Amino acid sequence: MANGDGASGDGGLNRWTTLKVKPVYENPWIKVDEHDVLTPAGTPGIYGVITYKNLAVGVVPIDDRGRVTLVGQYRYAPGLYSWEIPEGGGDPDVAPMLSAERELREETGLEAAHWHPLLTMHLSNSVSTEIAHLFVAYGLTKGEAAPEETEDLAVRTVPLAEAFAMVADGRITDSLTVGALLRLQVMLLSGTLPTGLAEILRRT
Repeated sequence: MANGDGASGDGGLNRWTTLKVKPVYENPWIKVDEHDVLTPAGTPGIYGVITYKNLAVGVVPIDDRGRVTLVGQYRYAPGLYSWEIPEGGGDPDVAPMLSAERELREETGLEAAHWHPLLTMHLSNSVSTEIAHLFVAYGLTKGEAAPEETEDLAVRTVPLAEAFAMVADGRITDSLTVGALLRLQVMLLSGTLPTGLAEILRRT
């Protein structure tokens, strides 16, 4: 198995050569492989690659008062409590927005009439294939939340300016949340928000 010197990305060249792939570990969510490679300098090496079986999805839900709903939970792997936008994993064969709708409904009980894409992110691209699709949603209605059994969630609603401040001062460190809120802030400052959402924020 070999790959190298082929075009990739925006015209860049892949100068890595894959010699062998050895499976190391697998569970329902991730797969870990060890690659024997030749580096761009032509020297032998190894590369650990984590393949994610789900897409990451997240949504910034904004109500008619210009407030954002955040979800708090203890994150087992880093061992810390984290305030985040509603987010989770989605089947790669399902449109990311549909998975984001499900996560929003499960974690907060909210449904949104209007959705708009924010950005796509590659997470930890030095070691993993994980991709996140992020959205902003508005025109909210409230229903019943139905979190998964592994989720012990707290839900709070804060002004959009407060959510931006939580990113700026480090109270929010989750990468999907940071990326989504910064992208939303750029759109707000540049006047490129969807018309309906811009009208909501002008009233607040």
